[in-house]
Amino acid sequence: MTIKVLYFAALRDALGRSEESLALPPGVSTIGDLQAYLADRGEQWKAIEGGKSVRAARNQRMVGSSEPVSPGDEIAFFPPVTGG
Repeated sequence: MTIKVLYFAALRDALGRSEESLALPPGVSTIGDLQAYLADRGEQWKAIEGGKSVRAARNQRMVGSSEPVSPGDEIAFFPPVTGG
């Protein structure tokens, strides 16, 4: 299954990329699974873990970690932000 992943703001800066196309391995079927899979890539990728208040959108709709991921989806990750 191939999906497009977008990274915004501080996540984009930490990861050194704004987007990528990913072929997911078997077993990655939800947003939470995807976050865990990405976090396993290395230290800088730990910023994307679900427990870090990272928000996710699937096909431009905000979703939770149990949301399924389907072939062709566009998944976007947003870091916590502060207002002022």
